[in-house]
Amino acid sequence: MIIGLGNDIVEVKRIQKAMENIKFIQRVFTPKEIELLEKKGVNKYQSYAGRFSAKEAISKALGTGIREFSLLDIEILNDEKGKPYPVFYNNLEKILRNKKIQISISHTKEYATSVAILSEEKYE
Repeated sequence: MIIGLGNDIVEVKRIQKAMENIKFIQRVFTPKEIELLEKKGVNKYQSYAGRFSAKEAISKALGTGIREFSLLDIEILNDEKGKPYPVFYNNLEKILRNKKIQISISHTKEYATSVAILSEEKYE
């Protein structure tokens, strides 16, 4: 059962500008995300913006915004086929116990957008 839906859109240039400040990067992206995204080369800013957008979409799906957790408590990784998936840490991991979040990320040269669907996980 779907219990939350969030979406977000961000300008890639806004994220690229924010990344000039190392503190922004350290407050938003985990070391594993940074390592993964730095390999993207010329398109890395679109990928950073997409992950930022996904974290914002997740916070909106929760209906709380970024309260009781930080953006570092959300890590966006990719499976072997490239599909993004979130990993949760600290208080957010506890908040999302018995719940599932699916995400989708898209971007163009100028914009990145994401959708997050929060559902109750079914156990059989």
